[in-house]
Amino acid sequence: MNYGIVVKVLGMILLIEALLMSPALFISQAHGGEAVLPFMSTLGVMVILGLAMISVKKTNDHIRARDGIVIVALGWVMISIFGSLPLYLAGSVTHYVDAFFEIVSGFTTTGASVIADVESLDKGILFWRSMTHWIGGMGILVFTLALLPALGVGSLQIFKAESPGPVAGKMVPRMKDTARVLYTTYITMTLLQVFFLTLGGVSLLESFVITFGTMGTGGFGPKNDSLASYSAYVQIVTSVFMVLAGINFSLYFLFFRKKYKEFLEDRELRLYLFFVGASIVLILGNLLWTSDVAIFVAFRESFFQVASIITTTGFSTVNYEVWPSFSKLLLFFLMFVGGSAGSTAGGMKVIRILIVLKLIRREVSKIFHPRAMIPIKVGKKIVPNEVIARVNSFTAVHLVIFIFGVLVVSLEGGDMISSISSVAATINNIGPGFGDVGPSMTYAHYSNFTKMFLSLIMLLGRLEHFTIIALLVPKAWTKES
Repeated sequence: MNYGIVVKVLGMILLIEALLMSPALFISQAHGGEAVLPFMSTLGVMVILGLAMISVKKTNDHIRARDGIVIVALGWVMISIFGSLPLYLAGSVTHYVDAFFEIVSGFTTTGASVIADVESLDKGILFWRSMTHWIGGMGILVFTLALLPALGVGSLQIFKAESPGPVAGKMVPRMKDTARVLYTTYITMTLLQVFFLTLGGVSLLESFVITFGTMGTGGFGPKNDSLASYSAYVQIVTSVFMVLAGINFSLYFLFFRKKYKEFLEDRELRLYLFFVGASIVLILGNLLWTSDVAIFVAFRESFFQVASIITTTGFSTVNYEVWPSFSKLLLFFLMFVGGSAGSTAGGMKVIRILIVLKLIRREVSKIFHPRAMIPIKVGKKIVPNEVIARVNSFTAVHLVIFIFGVLVVSLEGGDMISSISSVAATINNIGPGFGDVGPSMTYAHYSNFTKMFLSLIMLLGRLEHFTIIALLVPKAWTKES
């Protein structure tokens, strides 16, 4: 392994994290908060250590596959360790484990929280806590590629290990330009939502906090009741942008280049929108059938919660725990579906669901035609066997980790629903679940061991398992021959 380039790139990532954390310092200072010194201390350590790391000599600029895996896995752990320091030093949480859990949840865009009274947080802490969603949504390492073209040859290995979905590729010939296209789209959509929220009377600070949670599909809100106390306008705007954040960002590149036909014919997009639309209609009908709620209110609540859960954002406007069993089960299944590959959403991803459904149809067809060679197609393209194998492997590993995780969390002694939903909500990077981790509850009641375990589950879910698992293989740490 090229240790020199690994340390150097990690140093660059640390410096970028310090740069991104600095606005929170000024926000805290402007509001007369108590987190100014904690932010300054953390930034000082990060800058000194980052500068020391980038001064390390490297043998060459080539980043191999194993280097990319180590950079991504260690990078996520590193930014979480340093990103959690302001929360702990400012006294926002009692124990460092709570701070680490909160920031891992932020960076992985999970939104699981141990803080019940977020309204009492220092404004700088509140801003930084939600900004971790925005940073983690598109990926701080993709951001590194956008700002540091000096990484040169081999940077695609970082992009592959960082980006969610069965396939990661370039939209334009150079990797740094692909990263810039993605972030240009990301920033544009962020500013658009901030603009629409301010039109609805939301303060600029809260608009950014809500938008960070929306575009990063994270779910940390500025209020104790998430977004329930905001107007119907704000909730609808947020619902729309949550759905937009769950779409593959590569498709926006096609849209902006006026390739509307290719955009609309994307099979994953169609299935994703079908899941959203069908779920809204089913839950709306279920709510109207079982209660006397007004149709507009029922539509707004079902639209918001479906958008929030399928995109793994985790915002809430209503306590869906009191909904009928059918609606709650539908939301639970949507946790596993997730958004599109190449979006900021978590979950299994719609493209994998699509491929699995096509595999099932092929196996049924082969019962009647055993010798038939039936390729798996998405649109007009044949899916390579290598990609199908990755999808099958991911699905199996996802299920194994979920079952193992539920068994471990159940050792806490909680009820079965809470144990199941807490792992489902963390492995799919959603945040709130059901029972003791419902929309009005937090994860604070869990032991330090379980919080650290769920932090690992969140990282596994965000990096889609194999990047973290590969880090545990001894071969990853051997020197190149």
